[in-house]
Amino acid sequence: MPPLRTLLAVPVSLALLALTPSASSAPSTPPTDAILPLLVSKGDAPAAALLAREETGTRYAQAGQGIARADHFRAGSITKTFIATVVLQLAAEHRLSLSDTVEQHLPGLVRGADADGRAITLRALLTHTSGLADFTTATRGEVPLTPRQAVRIALTHPLTDLGHYSYSNTNYVVLGMVVAQVTGHSYATEAEHRIVAPLALTGTSFPGSRTTLPSPHGRAYDTDGSDVTELDPRVAGAAGELVTTLADLDRFYAALLGGELLPPRWLREMRDTRTAHGLYGMGLFPVKLPCGTTVWGHNGRIAGSYVRTAATVDGRRVLTFRVNTTAIADPDLEPALLAAEFCPRTS
Repeated sequence: MPPLRTLLAVPVSLALLALTPSASSAPSTPPTDAILPLLVSKGDAPAAALLAREETGTRYAQAGQGIARADHFRAGSITKTFIATVVLQLAAEHRLSLSDTVEQHLPGLVRGADADGRAITLRALLTHTSGLADFTTATRGEVPLTPRQAVRIALTHPLTDLGHYSYSNTNYVVLGMVVAQVTGHSYATEAEHRIVAPLALTGTSFPGSRTTLPSPHGRAYDTDGSDVTELDPRVAGAAGELVTTLADLDRFYAALLGGELLPPRWLREMRDTRTAHGLYGMGLFPVKLPCGTTVWGHNGRIAGSYVRTAATVDGRRVLTFRVNTTAIADPDLEPALLAAEFCPRTS
C-alpha cells in the first residue's frame, strides 16, 4: 500500500466558502475554521474538512489537501443514528415495542454462558445497556463478518452488568437483524426507504459488501499511514457501514432533531438518557459545552475515517467535521471545535 502523503511539510491551506453571508462586509475567520488546521498538524491527519449549517446559510472549510466538499466517505458509528431512527419509526407504527426482548424477535440468537436474549430488551440495545460485549474488541474492526458471526464472537466474551452503560457495536448489529425480522427487508433497505429517499440524501448509501467508495472521493489512511480507501464494510455492518457526505449528514441531523423523521413523543424518547445514566440516548448522545449549551449527535470511527456531527436540540444549527484518517491524536480538539461553533463569542 502507498505510504502516507507528507502534508505537514507544506503550508496548511484553509479554504472558506460562505453561502448567503449575513453581512456585506467580509467576515473574519470563524473560530471553528481557525481550529480546523490543528486537526492536521496536532491531530496527525492528512486533511480535514467541516460543513456548518446555520440559520444564515452554510459554511465550508478545509485544511490540507486530498479532501473536498463533495467527497463520499465512511461514517462509521454515525450509522447507529440511522438504525435507531428506523427502530423508533417501527415503534411509532406499533410494529415493535422497545420493551420487546431480543428473544421475541430472534429466538435463540443470544444464548451464552451468561447471556440470555430473554432478558435483553430493544431499549437496552438502543441505549448500550444490554451487557453484550463488543465484537470489534476481538476483530479490531478488520474482519468482515455476517451479523450472526459478530454475535457469536460477542458471546464468547463476558457480559457487563445488564443495565450498566457500556458502548458495544454488537447492540446495533442485533438491532439491524431485528429490523429485518420485523419488516422482511434489510436494515439498509428500510433506512433508504424511510430516511435516505425522503430527505434526498443523494450521497448516502449502505454499501453492504462493496469495498469501493462512490465518486467523488479522496483517499483514506489508517493511523500507520497505510491506504485503506478500499474496505469491506462488513467489518462493521449495521453498527458502522454507512457511506455519506458532509452535506447529507448536516441535512439528516437537522431533519431528525427538527422533527421531520419521528413524532414528538418518539424524538423525546430518542433523547432520553436516563436509561444510560445521562451518557447516551438512542443513537444520539449529548455533550454539554462550557457555555452551557448542549449539543446532540454522534461520532463515527472506521479505518481511514473519523467523523463527528453535532447539532442544537432543535436541529437549526448543525456542524459536521471529518478527517481522512482513523483517529484524532489530540482528544481536546473535538470539544474545542464544538465550543467554537456553538458557544456565543464574547468579542
